[in-house]
Amino acid sequence: MPSRDDRHLFELLVLEGAQAGLSWSTILHKREGYRRAFAGFDVERVAGFGAREVERLLGDPGIVRNRLKVEAAITNAREVVALREERGSLADYLWEFVGGEPIVGRWRVLADIPAETAESRALSQGLKRRGFRFVGPTICYAFMQATGLVNDHVTSCFRFAELVGPR
Repeated sequence: MPSRDDRHLFELLVLEGAQAGLSWSTILHKREGYRRAFAGFDVERVAGFGAREVERLLGDPGIVRNRLKVEAAITNAREVVALREERGSLADYLWEFVGGEPIVGRWRVLADIPAETAESRALSQGLKRRGFRFVGPTICYAFMQATGLVNDHVTSCFRFAELVGPR
């Protein structure tokens, strides 16, 4: 489903970064732990986290306790704050990469869905230039799918028709 809510977008950015190298089910089982540990994904609060909070997070079994991923979430929060000051919102920035409307994949089977695209590579490069971490093109594509920037429901899925209308 398309999302233009900055808190939701930040949440999914953190979760997609945390998922790198792990199964998505692992992260889904820890989602509530992430919400608790990362102040309900309040970007300003997370941006203010320091060394004490990093150590607290590394001891929290409710999240993936990987220092690089924890520090990336905090760095990314700081970059979201900077981006908001410059562009108004994270959503406005992200939706520019797809021309303001979801890209609709017309895939018949799951095996046809790519792991990355030109748009996810462009988003990855843009975010990296700004200082974001754990935002490679594959992570960005999964993020684009999760946030509705891309509609990759297979054409036989009921959600495909709900989101784009009849084929």
